[in-house]
Amino acid sequence: MAAPYPPIEPYDHGMLDTGDGNLVYWEACGNPDGKPALVVHGGPGSGCSAGPRKSFDPERYRIILFDQRGCGRSTPHASDPDTDMELNTTEHLIADMEQLREHLGINQWLLFGGSWGSTLSLAYAERYPQRVSEIVLVAVTSTRRYEIDWLYRGVGRFFPEAWERFRRGVPEPDRDGDLVGAYARLMEHPDPDVRANAAIDWCAWEDAVLSAEHHGKPNGYGDMPFLDMLAFVRICSHYFAHGAWLEEGQLIRDSGRLAGIPGVLIHGRLDMSGPLDTAWELAHAWPGAELVVIDDAGHKGSSAMSAALYGAFERFAQR
Repeated sequence: MAAPYPPIEPYDHGMLDTGDGNLVYWEACGNPDGKPALVVHGGPGSGCSAGPRKSFDPERYRIILFDQRGCGRSTPHASDPDTDMELNTTEHLIADMEQLREHLGINQWLLFGGSWGSTLSLAYAERYPQRVSEIVLVAVTSTRRYEIDWLYRGVGRFFPEAWERFRRGVPEPDRDGDLVGAYARLMEHPDPDVRANAAIDWCAWEDAVLSAEHHGKPNGYGDMPFLDMLAFVRICSHYFAHGAWLEEGQLIRDSGRLAGIPGVLIHGRLDMSGPLDTAWELAHAWPGAELVVIDDAGHKGSSAMSAALYGAFERFAQR
């Protein structure tokens, strides 16, 4: 299903000075007086794209997009080995979102997040529930270590050849241990060839996990521009090696804080990288959340998933 609205360009954009040397790129599209909606991109480290601009009615929504620290147009870029990753954590991103809200003079906004973006949206909303009007999440994750272990080890049972290549991308002593941590260390290696090879191997695995899906673009990770790929893998491995600095199960445990916030959770039954159980558990723990399971979709979505997403935005535009 094609996006329901035509491509649009931002009417405003800027670089948010976080005060610690990071500048976070943001842009605003649609109606400056419309209902505010924040697009929280995935990855972590993927950067925002123009696609979500077309998902909202530009006459009724004020659409805000931003590049999370270290990726996209934000600076310093994580592809630069001198960029300090100690200043890039979930806490920093939550603070950036709240600073951006204040900078733009927004009282409440709808949050739209996919994959990692759903984790970050939940973390922000549980910290600042009074600032969130509605939440729409697709490919729902909560970045539990349980989920990370599935993505970078457990699902290898379905793709043994690709997982063996991924495993062999790290030094032999690390192959039976913490693969994500091993890749995070490789992405800090002083040799640029070591960093490049690690990024390529990581993205090959990400693409392999999605390779059984019939919808969406193939090799979406491996075809990233090289510097964006370096930033993506460095940020991803950094976050996942630390369990996103969240207590195990924290976001589902604390979802009662979202009571009173309408939510729509849209998840593909065929999602191999993020199985349905996380969305199912969250829907049962969050008062007022609606779970929409799309039988023909995986992580990359489908026309039916897009229709459910656009329907949620249409419904919430009227609130």
